[in-house]
Amino acid sequence: MTYEQYNAFCASLPATTYVMQWGGSHVWKVGGKVFAIGGWDEEAEPHITFKVSDLAFEVLKDQRGLRPAPYLASRGLKWIQHYAKPGLKDKELKAYLLASHRLVAEGLSKKQQKALGLAVG
Repeated sequence: MTYEQYNAFCASLPATTYVMQWGGSHVWKVGGKVFAIGGWDEEAEPHITFKVSDLAFEVLKDQRGLRPAPYLASRGLKWIQHYAKPGLKDKELKAYLLASHRLVAEGLSKKQQKALGLAVG
């Protein structure tokens, strides 16, 4: 997945906002909370970071091309970074980005979810 494809997919998700920060990273948020980060490295292969469930973290953390996300995982947060091949196929990566969006949206208050037009409970 290229950064252009990543940005287009994240933009298609409900109630998202985009900002470029942290040294030129493509950061996507829902309700002001980060759910995906593209960047942090200038390598040819895009580095895409996303939040995961506890189980997904255990499954993904040791797969080739994936790793616990620098800075985030070291603080005990369950984030994975797709950084090299083979990594995830685009379809799988999109599914994890969608799940990350859902996990972050579920962490918002019910009032905030309703204001954003997200399904509440």
